[in-house]
Amino acid sequence: MSKVETRSKPFSIFTHRQKLGIVMAAATAAFFSPLTASVYLPALPAIAKEFGVSYSAINLTVTTYMIFQGITPMFVGAYADSAGRRPAYMFCFVVYMAANIGCALAPNYPALLVLRMLQSAGSSTTVALAQGVVSDIITSAERGRYVSYMSTPVLLGPSLGPVLGGTLAQYLGWRWIFWILTIMCGTLAVVFVVWMPETCRGIVGDGSVRPKHIAHRPLWWVGKDVLATRSSRKQQVQINGQDGEHSVTGPSPSGQQAVTKHKFKALHALMLLLRPNMAFLLLYSSLIFANFYCIMTSIPAQFTSIYHLTDLQTGLIYLPLGLGTIVGSQVAGRSLDWNFRRHCNLLGLPYERKRQQDLSSFPIERARLEVGVPALILGTCVVLVWGWVLHARTHLAVPCVMLFLAGLGLTGFSNVVSTLIVDMNPTAASAATASNNFTRCLVGAGASAAIQPMIDGVGSGWAFTILAGISMVASPLTLWTLLKKSMGWRKGREEKRKQRAEALEKTKRERAVQESEEKSF
Repeated sequence: MSKVETRSKPFSIFTHRQKLGIVMAAATAAFFSPLTASVYLPALPAIAKEFGVSYSAINLTVTTYMIFQGITPMFVGAYADSAGRRPAYMFCFVVYMAANIGCALAPNYPALLVLRMLQSAGSSTTVALAQGVVSDIITSAERGRYVSYMSTPVLLGPSLGPVLGGTLAQYLGWRWIFWILTIMCGTLAVVFVVWMPETCRGIVGDGSVRPKHIAHRPLWWVGKDVLATRSSRKQQVQINGQDGEHSVTGPSPSGQQAVTKHKFKALHALMLLLRPNMAFLLLYSSLIFANFYCIMTSIPAQFTSIYHLTDLQTGLIYLPLGLGTIVGSQVAGRSLDWNFRRHCNLLGLPYERKRQQDLSSFPIERARLEVGVPALILGTCVVLVWGWVLHARTHLAVPCVMLFLAGLGLTGFSNVVSTLIVDMNPTAASAATASNNFTRCLVGAGASAAIQPMIDGVGSGWAFTILAGISMVASPLTLWTLLKKSMGWRKGREEKRKQRAEALEKTKRERAVQESEEKSF
């Protein structure tokens, strides 16, 4: 029987309401990445006309955005795992707002192209940072529910973006898209500066360790410290007649959790792709989620041609997809927590919600993927039927229902994968999520570019049948490998890590003994 060890102390000192507030703040920041990618789409014809460039040329601003959306988080995410979440968030906000202002004032096409790259660099890492925040304060036992909270705004971005962008472009002009994004981000940045606490366990442990650097402390903490310092000095003057030294400290060292700091590894996200279990999971999930990109990409051209919708009406078509993502993420999140508890009961293990359990000998892959498989089957069936629905030119209500089911299935499976990735990499959640983002963007960019030529060549029915067929062929081998091999790979990697740590500790002891003997002579 597997043994799952638990820590004696609670995993985090934050209350349920505090954790919910922190996760929702991180989720709101993560919302900007998909929102910025899709809010821009309805304005492409107007921008191309104003700058006098072709539609193919203006599409490059979308392609370059996706490229940077995949690359940037790999470095900033790894930085956040070592240097803290707050500094990484501040960097993202500053870059993003500067890029939005530049896009709003862009005088020509080359300037817009470069600024869209910068805009992507500022917004894309927020998704990886949000997953890192969840990993910092949420245990595996209740991670599914909180990941669903975090994922809902992220998954709504592609649906709400076209509606917002189409409305702004039609009534205020396309430049106002970027001004509104600047205002929204600036408001959120103020909330983060004033309130958002540092959560990185390498900086604050379970939250009880008071960070030393001002970049890791919310503004209200800093103000509180200043007032406390002044009050203490006044008391010192009254008692001693002179200013005395005073420092405001957090909890006593005995009440703090030991902090294990992690070195900054710039290529850590890339190195994670070399792990066989991560490679199988990320490449397969990217292949599945590419179907989501293809459905979204096909909507404007297909619905304009078949149903003769306006730009604003086409944007509204994304709303059923958004509703499906909300339902799918919530159902998946609660199911993940339920299935984790079920496996604990089957193995005769204690179910610990407040304490992080050692998953090295726990079948976490099975506990997660058992929830993902039904969502995967639903999503694949929707992809198969979607193309033939468009081919048959059915009533508009039929594709709307299919979009809801696509959101329910494909994003439900996406939530399962996101949760499993964090479970497999608890100390490098941001870097691991960045790896997931990288493979998704890489495969998604290729799929998005290929879907229209496929539709033109073989028709929408066979184009999406091919996509569904690829998913069906890849599923058995990938799922079998993850269920049968992944836990063994994790245990082997953990044993090697312990051996390296023991060898390093032995070397340090031998060196200390040698130095002591040299001093005695």
